Amino acid sequence: MEDFVSAIQSAYNFRIVGQYVDEFARGIGHTVTAAASALVLSLVFGLALALMRISGRRFLSHPAAAYIQIIRSTPLLLQIYIVYFGLPAVFPSMGRLPEIFLGIIALTMHTGAYMAEIIRSGLLSVPSGQREGAIAVGMTTFQQYRYVILPQGIVNIIPALLGQTAILIKDTSLLSLITVFDLVSAGMLLNSDRVRPNEAFLTIAAIYFVIYLLVLFLSRLVEDRLAGRGWRVPA
Repeated sequence: MEDFVSAIQSAYNFRIVGQYVDEFARGIGHTVTAAASALVLSLVFGLALALMRISGRRFLSHPAAAYIQIIRSTPLLLQIYIVYFGLPAVFPSMGRLPEIFLGIIALTMHTGAYMAEIIRSGLLSVPSGQREGAIAVGMTTFQQYRYVILPQGIVNIIPALLGQTAILIKDTSLLSLITVFDLVSAGMLLNSDRVRPNEAFLTIAAIYFVIYLLVLFLSRLVEDRLAGRGWRVPA
């Protein structure tokens, strides 16, 4: 038994990880802050892009489509570097912003393009009869989207939104490359100080997995809130 415990400790020493709890907590805080902020902003930005895409007006739909294609065809790391180095060059005042704010901007610009396509598919999935019924009872365009189209469309795309949210959380790991002290940075600090890659990278992976489970749980609550269990497809 002692040999087994010794083998476990040699592969993964919990005591070493415990010495870096504060650093991991700080990294988790920055990771969650960046992911949550970028998620909210990208949903708003993505909704705006989606509405532009389906507006039927070329001066709105064409720029939105071009932006989405450009973002989806270039690496996120490149976009982060462009925001990190490019925006302060064009707007010097932005150079005084903390790196995490620039990282959130880059994540929002990137994720917003994917959210736009997800939201657009959800809006187009609502049967045309729903819109016609809303028009028949005298709803304005704003009321149609608020009370009829958006609630149904969002319910239809919750699984896709969850998948994109999981990707966004993992994408925050790239912010460590612009000196944001995130979860990956905490693990790298442990490995740099103690040369213990198992403790560093397995801990990072485990924490990301726990965060994903929390997001999955929250998404189920939102789905039940918006749609009710009667709309859910049995597993």
